Amino acid sequence: MNPRFGLGLLTGLVMLGLSIPAHAVELLGAGATFPYPFYAKINDVYAKKSGTKINYQSIGSGGGIQQLKNQTVDFGASDAFLNAEEVQSMPGKVAHIPTCLGAVAITFNLPGVAHLNLTDEVIAQIFLGEIKMWNDAKITKINPGVLIVPLPISTVHRSDGSGTSAIFTSYLAHRNNSWKTKVGAGKSVNWPNGIGGKGNAGVAGLVKQVPGSIGYVEQLYAKQNKMAVAAIRNDKGTYVLPSEESVSQAAGSITIPGDTCVAIVDTKVTVGYPISSFTWLLVYKDLKLTPEKAKALKAYLTWVIHDGQAYAEDLGYSTLPKLAVKKAEGIINGLTLNGKKF
Repeated sequence: MNPRFGLGLLTGLVMLGLSIPAHAVELLGAGATFPYPFYAKINDVYAKKSGTKINYQSIGSGGGIQQLKNQTVDFGASDAFLNAEEVQSMPGKVAHIPTCLGAVAITFNLPGVAHLNLTDEVIAQIFLGEIKMWNDAKITKINPGVLIVPLPISTVHRSDGSGTSAIFTSYLAHRNNSWKTKVGAGKSVNWPNGIGGKGNAGVAGLVKQVPGSIGYVEQLYAKQNKMAVAAIRNDKGTYVLPSEESVSQAAGSITIPGDTCVAIVDTKVTVGYPISSFTWLLVYKDLKLTPEKAKALKAYLTWVIHDGQAYAEDLGYSTLPKLAVKKAEGIINGLTLNGKKF
Protein backbone atom coordinates (compact mmCIF):
# COMPACT_ATOMS: atom_id res chain seq x y z
CA MET A 1 0.00 0.00 0.00
CA ASN A 2 1.16 3.53 -0.76
CA PRO A 3 2.33 4.95 2.62
CA ARG A 4 0.63 8.27 1.90
CA PHE A 5 -2.66 6.47 1.17
CA GLY A 6 -2.36 4.42 4.38
CA LEU A 7 -1.70 7.56 6.43
CA GLY A 8 -4.67 9.28 4.79
CA LEU A 9 -6.95 6.31 5.58
CA LEU A 10 -5.84 6.29 9.21
CA THR A 11 -6.40 10.06 9.52
CA GLY A 12 -9.83 9.74 7.92
CA LEU A 13 -10.92 7.01 10.36
CA VAL A 14 -9.78 9.07 13.33
CA MET A 15 -11.65 12.15 12.03
CA LEU A 16 -14.81 10.02 11.73
CA GLY A 17 -14.44 9.02 15.36
CA LEU A 18 -13.80 5.34 14.58
CA SER A 19 -11.37 3.52 16.79
CA ILE A 20 -8.62 1.34 15.38
CA PRO A 21 -8.94 -2.12 16.96
CA ALA A 22 -5.87 -3.49 18.64
CA HIS A 23 -4.52 -6.85 17.58
CA ALA A 24 -7.24 -9.31 18.62
CA VAL A 25 -6.35 -12.22 20.86
CA GLU A 26 -7.41 -15.65 19.60
CA LEU A 27 -7.79 -18.58 21.99
CA LEU A 28 -7.67 -22.13 20.65
CA GLY A 29 -9.77 -24.88 22.18
CA ALA A 30 -10.93 -28.37 21.25
CA GLY A 31 -12.93 -31.23 22.67
CA ALA A 32 -16.43 -32.20 23.69
CA THR A 33 -19.31 -32.32 21.24
CA PHE A 34 -21.81 -32.61 24.12
CA PRO A 35 -21.78 -28.83 24.91
CA TYR A 36 -20.92 -27.61 21.41
CA PRO A 37 -24.19 -25.72 20.76
CA PHE A 38 -23.68 -23.86 24.04
CA TYR A 39 -20.03 -23.07 23.29
CA ALA A 40 -20.83 -21.97 19.75
CA LYS A 41 -23.35 -19.46 21.09
CA ILE A 42 -21.38 -18.04 23.99
CA ASN A 43 -18.13 -17.87 22.01
CA ASP A 44 -19.85 -15.78 19.36
CA VAL A 45 -21.37 -13.48 21.98
CA TYR A 46 -18.09 -13.17 23.86
CA ALA A 47 -16.10 -12.35 20.72
CA LYS A 48 -18.47 -9.47 19.96
CA LYS A 49 -18.32 -8.17 23.51
CA SER A 50 -14.62 -8.55 24.19
CA GLY A 51 -12.85 -8.74 20.85
CA THR A 52 -11.31 -12.07 21.88
CA LYS A 53 -11.93 -14.75 19.27
CA ILE A 54 -12.52 -18.27 20.56
CA ASN A 55 -11.63 -20.91 17.97
CA TYR A 56 -13.25 -24.09 19.29
CA GLN A 57 -13.14 -27.41 17.44
CA SER A 58 -15.80 -29.95 18.42
CA ILE A 59 -13.78 -33.17 18.05
CA GLY A 60 -14.85 -35.19 21.09
CA SER A 61 -13.61 -35.20 24.67
CA GLY A 62 -10.83 -37.71 23.97
CA GLY A 63 -9.43 -35.53 21.20
CA GLY A 64 -9.62 -32.42 23.36
CA ILE A 65 -7.71 -34.08 26.19
CA GLN A 66 -5.06 -35.31 23.75
CA GLN A 67 -4.60 -31.85 22.23
CA LEU A 68 -4.28 -30.31 25.69
CA LYS A 69 -1.67 -32.94 26.50
CA ASN A 70 0.20 -32.08 23.29
CA GLN A 71 -0.15 -28.38 24.18
CA THR A 72 -1.52 -27.57 20.72
CA VAL A 73 -4.54 -25.77 22.23
CA ASP A 74 -4.99 -23.19 24.98
CA PHE A 75 -7.79 -25.19 26.58
CA GLY A 76 -9.43 -28.57 26.18
CA ALA A 77 -13.02 -29.55 26.82
CA SER A 78 -14.44 -32.76 28.22
CA ASP A 79 -17.66 -34.17 29.64
CA ALA A 80 -15.58 -36.55 31.74
CA PHE A 81 -13.02 -35.44 34.28
CA LEU A 82 -9.53 -36.85 33.85
CA ASN A 83 -8.94 -40.31 35.27
CA ALA A 84 -5.84 -41.19 37.28
CA GLU A 85 -3.92 -42.42 34.24
CA GLU A 86 -4.68 -39.25 32.27
CA VAL A 87 -3.69 -37.06 35.20
CA GLN A 88 -0.31 -38.77 35.38
CA SER A 89 0.28 -38.49 31.63
CA MET A 90 -0.19 -34.72 31.49
CA PRO A 91 2.87 -32.44 31.42
CA GLY A 92 1.32 -30.31 34.17
CA LYS A 93 -1.51 -30.25 36.69
CA VAL A 94 -4.89 -29.69 35.04
CA ALA A 95 -7.77 -27.59 36.36
CA HIS A 96 -11.39 -28.48 35.59
CA ILE A 97 -13.73 -25.50 35.17
CA PRO A 98 -17.41 -26.54 34.98
CA THR A 99 -19.39 -24.56 32.41
CA CYS A 100 -22.91 -26.00 32.41
CA LEU A 101 -24.84 -29.22 32.95
CA GLY A 102 -26.47 -31.53 30.49
CA ALA A 103 -28.18 -34.88 30.23
CA VAL A 104 -27.47 -37.97 28.20
CA ALA A 105 -30.75 -38.98 26.63
CA ILE A 106 -31.58 -42.55 25.62
CA THR A 107 -33.09 -42.26 22.16
CA PHE A 108 -34.93 -44.97 20.26
CA ASN A 109 -36.60 -45.63 16.93
CA LEU A 110 -39.56 -47.87 17.58
CA PRO A 111 -42.48 -47.65 15.12
CA GLY A 112 -45.68 -46.57 16.83
CA VAL A 113 -44.03 -45.88 20.21
CA ALA A 114 -43.49 -42.29 21.34
CA HIS A 115 -42.92 -42.92 25.06
CA LEU A 116 -40.89 -45.67 26.69
CA ASN A 117 -39.82 -46.42 30.27
CA LEU A 118 -36.38 -47.95 30.86
CA THR A 119 -34.37 -49.01 33.91
CA ASP A 120 -30.61 -49.25 34.37
CA GLU A 121 -30.88 -53.06 34.35
CA VAL A 122 -32.78 -53.14 31.06
CA ILE A 123 -30.46 -50.58 29.41
CA ALA A 124 -27.39 -52.57 30.48
CA GLN A 125 -28.83 -55.85 29.19
CA ILE A 126 -29.79 -54.24 25.87
CA PHE A 127 -26.30 -52.87 25.28
CA LEU A 128 -24.72 -56.12 26.49
CA GLY A 129 -26.75 -57.94 23.85
CA GLU A 130 -28.67 -59.98 26.42
CA ILE A 131 -32.04 -58.46 25.53
CA LYS A 132 -32.34 -58.85 21.78
CA MET A 133 -35.99 -58.10 20.98
CA TRP A 134 -38.11 -55.05 21.75
CA ASN A 135 -41.05 -57.17 22.93
CA ASP A 136 -38.91 -58.89 25.58
CA ALA A 137 -40.87 -59.40 28.81
CA LYS A 138 -38.44 -57.19 30.80
CA ILE A 139 -39.31 -54.25 28.54
CA THR A 140 -43.06 -54.86 28.25
CA LYS A 141 -43.40 -55.30 32.03
CA ILE A 142 -42.28 -51.73 32.73
CA ASN A 143 -44.33 -50.35 29.84
CA PRO A 144 -47.91 -51.53 30.53
CA GLY A 145 -50.37 -50.60 27.82
CA VAL A 146 -47.66 -49.81 25.26
CA LEU A 147 -47.93 -51.89 22.08
CA ILE A 148 -44.34 -52.84 21.24
CA VAL A 149 -43.73 -54.57 17.93
CA PRO A 150 -41.44 -57.65 17.85
CA LEU A 151 -38.46 -55.92 16.24
CA PRO A 152 -34.84 -56.91 16.81
CA ILE A 153 -32.85 -54.33 18.79
CA SER A 154 -29.91 -52.53 17.14
CA THR A 155 -27.68 -50.59 19.53
CA VAL A 156 -25.78 -47.46 18.47
CA HIS A 157 -22.77 -46.08 20.34
CA ARG A 158 -20.05 -43.50 19.84
CA SER A 159 -17.14 -44.54 17.64
CA ASP A 160 -14.86 -41.75 18.91
CA GLY A 161 -13.42 -41.07 22.37
CA SER A 162 -16.36 -39.35 23.99
CA GLY A 163 -17.37 -37.70 27.22
CA THR A 164 -20.95 -38.61 26.37
CA SER A 165 -19.85 -42.26 26.36
CA ALA A 166 -18.05 -41.72 29.66
CA ILE A 167 -21.23 -40.37 31.27
CA PHE A 168 -23.37 -43.18 29.87
CA THR A 169 -20.96 -46.01 30.75
CA SER A 170 -20.22 -44.52 34.20
CA TYR A 171 -23.93 -44.59 34.92
CA LEU A 172 -24.21 -48.23 33.84
CA ALA A 173 -21.05 -49.28 35.70
CA HIS A 174 -22.29 -47.58 38.86
CA ARG A 175 -25.73 -49.16 38.63
CA ASN A 176 -25.05 -52.60 37.15
CA ASN A 177 -22.39 -55.05 38.34
CA SER A 178 -22.52 -57.11 35.16
CA TRP A 179 -21.78 -54.02 33.04
CA LYS A 180 -19.04 -52.94 35.45
CA THR A 181 -17.34 -56.34 35.18
CA LYS A 182 -17.75 -56.97 31.46
CA VAL A 183 -17.40 -53.47 29.97
CA GLY A 184 -16.60 -50.84 32.58
CA ALA A 185 -16.62 -47.08 32.10
CA GLY A 186 -14.67 -44.65 29.98
CA LYS A 187 -14.60 -42.37 26.97
CA SER A 188 -13.83 -45.44 24.85
CA VAL A 189 -14.83 -48.99 25.80
CA ASN A 190 -15.02 -52.34 24.04
CA TRP A 191 -18.67 -52.39 23.07
CA PRO A 192 -20.17 -55.91 23.15
CA ASN A 193 -22.21 -55.24 20.01
CA GLY A 194 -23.84 -52.57 17.88
CA ILE A 195 -22.69 -49.94 15.41
CA GLY A 196 -20.74 -46.75 16.00
CA GLY A 197 -21.41 -43.16 14.97
CA LYS A 198 -19.03 -40.24 15.19
CA GLY A 199 -20.10 -37.53 17.56
CA ASN A 200 -23.54 -36.97 19.04
CA ALA A 201 -24.75 -36.03 15.58
CA GLY A 202 -23.51 -39.34 14.14
CA VAL A 203 -25.32 -41.41 16.76
CA ALA A 204 -28.50 -39.36 16.39
CA GLY A 205 -28.39 -39.79 12.62
CA LEU A 206 -28.03 -43.56 12.82
CA VAL A 207 -30.87 -43.96 15.32
CA LYS A 208 -33.15 -41.93 13.07
CA GLN A 209 -32.25 -44.09 10.08
CA VAL A 210 -32.51 -47.57 11.62
CA PRO A 211 -35.91 -48.88 12.83
CA GLY A 212 -35.51 -50.83 16.06
CA SER A 213 -32.39 -48.92 17.08
CA ILE A 214 -31.46 -47.39 20.42
CA GLY A 215 -28.60 -45.04 21.27
CA TYR A 216 -27.48 -42.30 23.62
CA VAL A 217 -26.91 -38.65 22.80
CA GLU A 218 -26.77 -35.30 24.51
CA GLN A 219 -30.33 -34.18 25.21
CA LEU A 220 -30.19 -31.23 22.82
CA TYR A 221 -29.37 -33.44 19.82
CA ALA A 222 -32.41 -35.58 20.54
CA LYS A 223 -34.55 -32.47 20.93
CA GLN A 224 -33.28 -30.83 17.76
CA ASN A 225 -33.82 -33.99 15.76
CA LYS A 226 -37.31 -34.53 17.26
CA MET A 227 -36.36 -38.00 18.44
CA ALA A 228 -38.22 -40.19 20.91
CA VAL A 229 -36.53 -40.16 24.33
CA ALA A 230 -36.95 -42.72 27.11
CA ALA A 231 -37.89 -41.92 30.70
CA ILE A 232 -35.31 -43.44 33.06
CA ARG A 233 -36.11 -44.80 36.53
CA ASN A 234 -34.12 -43.02 39.23
CA ASP A 235 -33.26 -43.99 42.82
CA LYS A 236 -36.70 -42.94 44.02
CA GLY A 237 -38.37 -45.30 41.55
CA THR A 238 -39.67 -42.46 39.41
CA TYR A 239 -39.43 -42.56 35.61
CA VAL A 240 -37.99 -39.18 34.63
CA LEU A 241 -37.36 -37.57 31.24
CA PRO A 242 -34.22 -35.48 30.70
CA SER A 243 -34.86 -31.75 30.96
CA GLU A 244 -33.16 -28.61 32.22
CA GLU A 245 -35.16 -28.87 35.44
CA SER A 246 -34.61 -32.60 36.09
CA VAL A 247 -30.85 -32.19 35.53
CA SER A 248 -30.70 -29.18 37.89
CA GLN A 249 -32.58 -31.18 40.51
CA ALA A 250 -30.13 -34.07 40.19
CA ALA A 251 -27.11 -31.75 40.43
CA GLY A 252 -28.54 -30.03 43.47
CA SER A 253 -28.74 -33.33 45.34
CA ILE A 254 -25.03 -34.21 45.20
CA THR A 255 -21.92 -33.03 47.04
CA ILE A 256 -19.59 -31.02 44.80
CA PRO A 257 -15.90 -31.43 45.71
CA GLY A 258 -13.35 -28.60 45.54
CA ASP A 259 -12.03 -29.69 42.13
CA THR A 260 -15.65 -30.13 40.87
CA CYS A 261 -14.78 -33.60 39.52
CA VAL A 262 -17.92 -35.56 40.28
CA ALA A 263 -20.25 -37.84 38.31
CA ILE A 264 -24.03 -37.45 38.58
CA VAL A 265 -25.02 -41.10 38.21
CA ASP A 266 -27.83 -41.26 40.70
CA THR A 267 -30.10 -38.82 42.48
CA LYS A 268 -31.84 -38.63 45.82
CA VAL A 269 -34.68 -36.41 44.60
CA THR A 270 -37.90 -37.68 43.05
CA VAL A 271 -37.75 -35.51 39.94
CA GLY A 272 -33.98 -35.81 39.30
CA TYR A 273 -32.72 -37.30 36.04
CA PRO A 274 -30.01 -39.91 36.78
CA ILE A 275 -27.77 -39.70 33.68
CA SER A 276 -26.46 -36.14 33.99
CA SER A 277 -23.11 -34.42 34.10
CA PHE A 278 -21.16 -31.23 34.36
CA THR A 279 -19.07 -30.47 31.32
CA TRP A 280 -15.67 -28.87 31.85
CA LEU A 281 -13.10 -26.66 30.19
CA LEU A 282 -9.63 -27.96 30.96
CA VAL A 283 -6.56 -25.75 31.41
CA TYR A 284 -3.20 -26.15 33.02
CA LYS A 285 -3.14 -24.81 36.57
CA ASP A 286 0.15 -23.13 35.70
CA LEU A 287 -0.41 -21.59 32.29
CA LYS A 288 2.40 -21.74 29.75
CA LEU A 289 1.07 -18.90 27.61
CA THR A 290 2.00 -15.36 26.74
CA PRO A 291 0.80 -12.84 29.36
CA GLU A 292 -1.68 -11.50 26.81
CA LYS A 293 -3.20 -14.93 26.17
CA ALA A 294 -3.20 -15.89 29.85
CA LYS A 295 -5.16 -12.78 30.80
CA ALA A 296 -7.57 -13.33 27.90
CA LEU A 297 -8.14 -16.96 28.92
CA LYS A 298 -8.74 -16.07 32.57
CA ALA A 299 -11.21 -13.34 31.56
CA TYR A 300 -13.03 -15.74 29.23
CA LEU A 301 -13.35 -18.46 31.85
CA THR A 302 -14.68 -15.96 34.38
CA TRP A 303 -17.25 -14.68 31.90
CA VAL A 304 -18.43 -18.21 31.03
CA ILE A 305 -19.27 -19.16 34.63
CA HIS A 306 -21.07 -15.85 35.21
CA ASP A 307 -22.60 -13.95 32.26
CA GLY A 308 -22.33 -16.93 29.92
CA GLN A 309 -24.83 -18.88 32.04
CA ALA A 310 -27.64 -16.70 30.67
CA TYR A 311 -27.48 -18.62 27.37
CA ALA A 312 -27.57 -22.17 28.76
CA GLU A 313 -31.24 -22.93 29.32
CA ASP A 314 -32.43 -21.62 25.95
CA LEU A 315 -30.13 -24.19 24.36
CA GLY A 316 -31.29 -27.10 26.50
CA TYR A 317 -28.55 -27.05 29.15
CA SER A 318 -28.80 -26.42 32.88
CA THR A 319 -27.01 -23.56 34.56
CA LEU A 320 -24.35 -24.13 37.17
CA PRO A 321 -25.54 -24.35 40.79
CA LYS A 322 -24.30 -21.46 42.96
CA LEU A 323 -21.92 -23.79 44.82
CA ALA A 324 -20.35 -24.93 41.54
CA VAL A 325 -19.88 -21.29 40.45
CA LYS A 326 -18.18 -20.46 43.74
CA LYS A 327 -15.81 -23.40 43.45
CA ALA A 328 -15.09 -22.58 39.80
CA GLU A 329 -14.21 -19.01 40.82
CA GLY A 330 -11.68 -20.35 43.28
CA ILE A 331 -10.12 -22.61 40.63
CA ILE A 332 -9.84 -19.76 38.09
CA ASN A 333 -8.42 -17.31 40.64
CA GLY A 334 -5.85 -19.94 41.61
CA LEU A 335 -4.39 -20.21 38.09
CA THR A 336 -0.79 -19.06 37.74
CA LEU A 337 1.36 -17.93 34.84
CA ASN A 338 4.82 -19.47 34.78
CA GLY A 339 4.57 -20.11 38.52
CA LYS A 340 3.32 -16.66 39.51
CA LYS A 341 -0.12 -15.23 40.26
CA PHE A 342 -1.42 -12.80 37.67
